[in-house]
Amino acid sequence: MPRIRVLVVDDAVVMRKLISETLAKDAGLEVVGAAANGRIALQKIPQLNPDLLTLDLEMPEMDGLETLREVRKLYPSLPVIIFSTLSQRGAAATLDALSRGANDYVTKPANVGSVTEAMQRLESELIPKIKVHCRQLSPAPTDAPVNRPAPRQPRAAWQATKIDLVCIGTSTGGPNALAEVFSQLPAHLPTPIVMVQHMPPMFTAMLAERLTAHSPLPCHEGADGQVIECGHAYIAPGGRHMEVQRAGARLVVRLHDGTPENSCRPAVDVLFRSVAAAYGNAALGVVMTGMGQDGLRGSEALLERRSRVIAQDEASSVVWGMPGAVAQAGYADKILPLNRIAAEIVRTVQIGRRAA
Repeated sequence: MPRIRVLVVDDAVVMRKLISETLAKDAGLEVVGAAANGRIALQKIPQLNPDLLTLDLEMPEMDGLETLREVRKLYPSLPVIIFSTLSQRGAAATLDALSRGANDYVTKPANVGSVTEAMQRLESELIPKIKVHCRQLSPAPTDAPVNRPAPRQPRAAWQATKIDLVCIGTSTGGPNALAEVFSQLPAHLPTPIVMVQHMPPMFTAMLAERLTAHSPLPCHEGADGQVIECGHAYIAPGGRHMEVQRAGARLVVRLHDGTPENSCRPAVDVLFRSVAAAYGNAALGVVMTGMGQDGLRGSEALLERRSRVIAQDEASSVVWGMPGAVAQAGYADKILPLNRIAAEIVRTVQIGRRAA
C-alpha cells in the first residue's frame, strides 16, 4: 500500500517539527514537506502532490482561512485538517474553517506537560483522522466499526407513538451536518432536542450560538439542572457527559464528569441511555456522521424501550463510522441521506402527535 503523503503547514518551527516527528513514527504516513505560511504551501502543493494538508489557522502573510479558500478553489478534493487553539477565538475560527470546506480539526497540544505527551496526543488524535480522510490509501480504515453486536432485522413498520424528545449524536463532519438539519427544522417544534457533538470545551458553546443564528430553534449549551423545554435544543458541553433526568413533572439536564466512553466525554451512548430510561418508547434517536461507534449501545438501549432510531447514510456522511455501526447492527429503523433527516424528524413527531 502507498504511504499517505502529508504537507505540514504551520508558522511555528516547534509545531512543524512536533507534527512531522509524530507522523514519521507511523509506517503508513510520509511527511513530504513543510511550509511556514499559506503562500508557501500553495507553491509547494503542485510540486509535492500531497494527499493531505495539516493547516494552522493563525499564520503571518497568509493565514489558514485564506489558504483554505484558495486550496478549495484549486484543489477541491484535497483533504485538509486544521489546527486550532483551545480558545473562544480558536473555536470561532474552527467553525468558520469547517463551514468553508475543511475536512476536520485538531486542537493544538498546549500545556500538556512534555514533548512526549504532546506527541502522544497528536498520535492519538491526528493520525486516525489523517487515515480516515485518506482511507482509499490506508490499509486499515480507522472508521470501521468494531465489536458489533449480532445484527438483527429492522422493524417492518414504525408504531405511531407520541415523540416527546429527539436525541442526536454526531462527531466528525457533525457541525456542518447539524447546521443543515437545524436550518430545515420549523420554529416551535413540539418537542425538545438534546444532542452530543464531540468537541472540546468552548467549541460547543460557540456551536450552539451558530446553530441558533441559522435556525428557527434556539440552541443552548446544556447547564446542570436546566429545565428541558419544547422547541429548544441543548448540546452537551465539551468535556462533560450530559444526561436527561426526571425531576417531578419536569425533565432536566444533568452534567457529570464520569469516565469517558468510546474515548469520548461527552459520549452519545451516555445521553441516549438516559433518554431511553426517562422517555421509554417516546423518543427518536438520530445518529449522524462521525468516527468510531459512539451511539451504538445507546441506540440499542432506545430500541429495547421501543423508541425509534434514524442513521445517516454512507453517501452523505463525512465518515460512516457511528451511523454505519448502528445501521450494520440492524438498529436503524431508517437510513437516510442528510438532506432528508430534518423532514423525517418533523414527520415522525407530527405522526406521533396525531396518534396520541
